[in-house]
Amino acid sequence: MNNKLQAVRGTHDHLHDLMYNYNYIINKVSTISSNYGFKPMATPIFEFSKVFKKTLGESSDIVTKEMYTFLDKGEEEITLRPEGTAGIVRAIISNGLIQEMPFKAFYHGPMFRYERPQKGRLRQFHQVGIELLGVEKEQADVEVIACANQVLKELNINKSSKLHINSLGNIHDRKIYIEDLVKYLNNYKNKLSKDSLIRLDKNPLRILDSKSDDDITIIKNAPKLRDYLDSSSKDSLERVLEGLDNLNIKYIINDKLVRGLDYYNNTTFEFITDKLGAQSAIIAGGRYDKLMKQMGGPDIPGIGWAAGIERLILLSSIKEIKKKHIAIIPVGEESNNICINLAQELRNKNIPTDMAYSGNLKKRLKNANKLSSNFAIIIGTDEINNNNVIVRNLETGEQEFINFADIVKHIERILL
Repeated sequence: MNNKLQAVRGTHDHLHDLMYNYNYIINKVSTISSNYGFKPMATPIFEFSKVFKKTLGESSDIVTKEMYTFLDKGEEEITLRPEGTAGIVRAIISNGLIQEMPFKAFYHGPMFRYERPQKGRLRQFHQVGIELLGVEKEQADVEVIACANQVLKELNINKSSKLHINSLGNIHDRKIYIEDLVKYLNNYKNKLSKDSLIRLDKNPLRILDSKSDDDITIIKNAPKLRDYLDSSSKDSLERVLEGLDNLNIKYIINDKLVRGLDYYNNTTFEFITDKLGAQSAIIAGGRYDKLMKQMGGPDIPGIGWAAGIERLILLSSIKEIKKKHIAIIPVGEESNNICINLAQELRNKNIPTDMAYSGNLKKRLKNANKLSSNFAIIIGTDEINNNNVIVRNLETGEQEFINFADIVKHIERILL
């Protein structure tokens, strides 16, 4: 039996290289979204369960199978957040921000869903996202999609992804459509997958998103939601498409594109790639015009999207830009304090500096190379007595003696 402690299945440790990529994605999306007027905010990673149960839909896969829900010590039912939108809307209501419309938020952080781990899908995963509330007109739809498109463009993912877009219509549209869809699917009950049979009673729209080969064959001839949209829903979609055309953003109208959460209506979209196997969606979002009212607030429309950071990292070619680096090597006890003070002085100048503490000089130089240092500063008894230091170029092996009073300026000069 292996007693070694391991990370929980479906979670990853973010070690140095991964953390660099993670922060790169966050900083890139933060910069792009701020150019569109979105401001950063954060909500707690857990909420009262009703925040999600009330908004995501009791029959959604997230609520029925994937949420991490528990009772805390106060016997309150708490859920680790499975997505970001509901928490943002709750925060707007809780903090009395209703008057600050339009409200634009950028967020990032961990989300939690109990799913079968696979490439691009973890149980603790991380998202970046934006939300725009208080704008009913389709300019908002175009703006958030354009922001997503810009993110993929600047991450060099746009050429390997395609924008799929659809309209879910309004509640009345969907109600009539779902009735006819269920009638059609009832004729194929003996051929539907197990998951789709469950969804047939609870959430028939999700069957359109099935990955089962048998389901896909049946769905091909199913009624199309677009044929059930009323004139206002059709006009809304057309205005969104015109806006995308105006910005030269290419798209595919996908009649089978549905979102897994109950709060979506009208515009729904996904940027899809074929580079991640079954996990094809990179950025996904849509309109949620009734969500705030559903959560006890006023009737304020909203639209947004979220992207999985892990998936963006898998698709991006991120190259770490490393700043030039100094290693300071004290030789002998008497040079320790001098080296520590010099290291602090260099760090105060924003120069990355490490101390090579242990081992003989050869070992310390070897450790300096492991740290990817460009130069080593060596200070021993002779250097102290002569009031100078040795500066060694670790790439060429060349070295020179520099007066101690001039060392900081010398390092600043050679690192530029």
